[in-house]
Amino acid sequence: MKLEVNELIQVFPEHRGLATDPITIRSIMTDSRKKAKQSLFVPIVGENFDGHSFLGDAIKQGATAAIWQRDVELPKLVPTDFPVFFVEDTTKALQELAAFYLKKVDPIVVGVTGSNGKTTTKDMMASVVNTAYVTHKTQGNFNNHIGLPLTILAMDTKTEVVVLEMGMDRAGEISLLSKLAKPHYTIITNIGESHIENFGSREGIAKAKLEIRDGLSEKGYCMMDGDEPLLREALQEGRSVSCGFGETCDIVATVESLDDSETSFVVKGETYVLPMAGKHNVKNATYVIAVAEKLGISKEQIQQGFRQLEMSGMRFEKHEGKNGSLIINDAYNASPTSMKAVIEVVRQLKSKSRKILVLGDMFELGEHSRALHAGVAEAIDNQIAAVYTIGDHSEEITKAVDAAGVEAKHFTDKHVLSHHIQSILTGDTVVLIKASRGMKLEELLDPLVN
Repeated sequence: MKLEVNELIQVFPEHRGLATDPITIRSIMTDSRKKAKQSLFVPIVGENFDGHSFLGDAIKQGATAAIWQRDVELPKLVPTDFPVFFVEDTTKALQELAAFYLKKVDPIVVGVTGSNGKTTTKDMMASVVNTAYVTHKTQGNFNNHIGLPLTILAMDTKTEVVVLEMGMDRAGEISLLSKLAKPHYTIITNIGESHIENFGSREGIAKAKLEIRDGLSEKGYCMMDGDEPLLREALQEGRSVSCGFGETCDIVATVESLDDSETSFVVKGETYVLPMAGKHNVKNATYVIAVAEKLGISKEQIQQGFRQLEMSGMRFEKHEGKNGSLIINDAYNASPTSMKAVIEVVRQLKSKSRKILVLGDMFELGEHSRALHAGVAEAIDNQIAAVYTIGDHSEEITKAVDAAGVEAKHFTDKHVLSHHIQSILTGDTVVLIKASRGMKLEELLDPLVN
């Protein structure tokens, strides 16, 4: 990032101090506990905190200017020459500043949403685009009304393409992000059950995901799951590209081979290889190919991008476990759709024959929770040696699996569960750890790995 303090006057005309000076800003500071020289301090106001209380600390940590809410008294400790810009709401101001900086840098914007797979698709997209363009992407889970502006403001001024992940748990949130980012290309990976308690149905989720088109540029395109019935009507509205496995899709993928570490598939007669297992990841790759074609990226560059892909943390991370076992940490998050998909991947693994699932609760499923947990058992058959669950609702998985004749046990204590898994690890064992973020099942990992 690079801005001059005096540029901010174009966005925030009310100011004091040396606000008209060309003082360089190289980052945004929202956490005054971290050093950030030449930064602009933006005090975020939350339910249980108010960043305005930490302006003094922010200045000590390197802030050279600040945005300030008008209805909050400015501390007397602030030097009279320190640049301050006054606004009605600091969160909205952060968004306005991001829109200003985005217009200044003027990159091609790719927006990615979906119930599952959006982070994987974002990582794939950035890796492929980076073979041809200077690329910036969302880091971690910075995909909401605060995280997305911070992602934009972290861009280098030479950025040519920015890949933005857009998350939500309420209606209207994706619309806000889309209108802020004004994407040239958008992707809806799928429609699952995540946050269904807030939307009532998958139809409600589909409607919310389609909000990503609200800010789509006039000549932009939306890449969607062509195998999803809930998106078929939207696909008829123009400026859409359907991707998937069905023959009627615009981008059709055919899986050639699957093994533990890679997946080979064909699109338009061209064979591609992903350095990861799973048919569901092939569909994610079709969205990337669809956008890459629009950007003039060659097939060779697409394959290069897939080959050098680096995934965000806790997404099918493979670890060498004790006694020669394999531990797969996929505990970043979970929904019924993603849990079934990753179980399918484990079922297809060939390097280990003894397959154990450690599954925790999936959150925000509301009144559908128990039924959706039980439904996970549909993906489990006698190729799975055992299923161990932990949490309030995951016991429904155990009950359903036990009825199908697969060894199943529910635990109420992580330590007891960890000791049990350690006691059964062999050189032919693979253990999958999967649950919603709030379960923190990655805490099981350290005792299981070498």
